[in-house]
This record gives sequence, structure tokens and C-alpha cells, in this order.
Amino acid sequence: MSLLKQKVVLITGAGSGVGRMTALACAREGARVAVVDLDAASGEETVRLVQATEAEAVFIQADVSQAEEMEAAVRRTVAAFGRLDCAFNNAGIVLDEQVRLADYEEAAWNKTLAVNLSAVWLGMKYEIPAMLRAGGGVIVNNASVMGVVGGCCCAYVASKHGVIGLTKAGALEYAKEGIRINAVCPGGIETPMMAALAPDERDRVTAMHPIGRLAKAEEIAETVVWLCSDRASFLCGSIVMVDGGYTIQ
Repeated sequence: MSLLKQKVVLITGAGSGVGRMTALACAREGARVAVVDLDAASGEETVRLVQATEAEAVFIQADVSQAEEMEAAVRRTVAAFGRLDCAFNNAGIVLDEQVRLADYEEAAWNKTLAVNLSAVWLGMKYEIPAMLRAGGGVIVNNASVMGVVGGCCCAYVASKHGVIGLTKAGALEYAKEGIRINAVCPGGIETPMMAALAPDERDRVTAMHPIGRLAKAEEIAETVVWLCSDRASFLCGSIVMVDGGYTIQ
């Protein structure tokens, strides 16, 4: 049985990486997918890949840190498919990760918080009313292991801690109205950026995961699909660690 049969799923940052893999995983489970990304070429490629599986998908170009563009993305999703059932607020960036707090530039701080935290709030702000009109729904926010521990850089850590707090606050406010809100916290993921690291640095990052390897983007995607499905129907405000044991040390 398809886990998301005929569900409408909106995914931000769906042009690559975890977002693209989640779009494909949702499509495999019967969902209709709104692919939201700032980069048109990558977003349209995700749509092409989804449609190649004979699933329905539309591309919506948007800067999700801008209120009017996020509102329009939700509105266009509903116009295309008639409703909104699930959302994965996935878009995120990391800037100047080697720069210490006292040396961190204000512009980098503001941009990181805008994309990683404010955009999640804006997503929820416009997704929730659409879901209420549909009778309920599920939101999954993409946080990080850096949402529960320190590391990386100050702006990224602060933004991801904020995503977890926002997830809990929203979950409490809307649980009784049929909207479940949870977050995933991935550890290190196999990405082109990770592959570009020097071998010793890549080995260092990998060794931080007790499971002995980095995650595949598909593994994060599978967790998101499960959280969106009725099989996770009693999870509300949960922070799901998908980190190969990173945070149990």
C-alpha cells in the first residue's frame, strides 16, 4: 500500500540533495509533489525526475525567506492540486562555517537566519491555514544535529536550535486541530560538498558518527516520508535524530 497515496506534498529546497530525494520518495509512495526551489534549472530537473516515475509534480520558483514568495508557493500548490496535506520545510544554507562568533559577519548571520529559521516560520505560517482548510496535515522541518549540540558555526547552530523550538511551539498550538509538526535532525550526509573535502577532513567528519559512515540523502528522505504518513500518526512535536549515533556520544 502506498504510504502517501494522493497526498499533496510541498517540499522546499527540492532542487537537489535531501529535498530532491524526498520528492522522489514521496512520489514513489503515491504523492503529488510541489517542488519549491530558488534555482529554476535544478527544480525543473527534480520535476522531470518525478514525472519520469509517472507521478505528478509542479515546479514553483521561490525565495522561501521572502513572505510574499512563500505565500505564493503555497497558493500555487493548492491551485495546482486542490489542497495541501504535507510539507517538508527543508531549504537551508551554511556560510562561513570556520569563522568564530566574534569574527562572524552580520550579513552572513542575517542571511543564515533568514533562510534556515525565518523561512521555516514563513513556511509554517502559510502551510498551516491551507492544511486547516483541508482538514489537517503534517509538517516536517529539517533541523540538524547542530540543533541539539554545538559545532559548525554560530549562525547555523543558532538557526537549527531555533527550528527545533519553532517545531515544538507549532506542534503544541495545532495538535488539536489535526496538524502534526515534527522535525528531523540529520547528521553528516553524502553530498558533493562533502566529497570535495580533503580526505583527512572527510575521515574526521565520518569518524564522528558511531555507525561508521555518513548518511545517504535517501535515508533522510525515507524518514520524512514515514513522518508524513499515517504510520507516524502519534508523533507530535518529536525531534527525530537521523544521525548514525552522532548525538548519543
